[in-house]
Amino acid sequence: MIYLLAMIGLVAVIVLFWKAFGPTMQEPAGKVIGPDDDPEFLWKMNRDTRRSGTDGQDSGKQDQPE
Repeated sequence: MIYLLAMIGLVAVIVLFWKAFGPTMQEPAGKVIGPDDDPEFLWKMNRDTRRSGTDGQDSGKQDQPE
């Protein structure tokens, strides 16, 4: 009977040491963000568009023969 209690105690100690010092779970990688959902990408696109002086709208001037 004493050997059974010793084995249970040994298993308990091993489990406790495993929980305390064993391998940790790796956190899953961050969610993949496409360029159209990436706030930094959108900010850079907006900045570049403002620097170029146009935001894609037609100015109304067209090449017309005179």
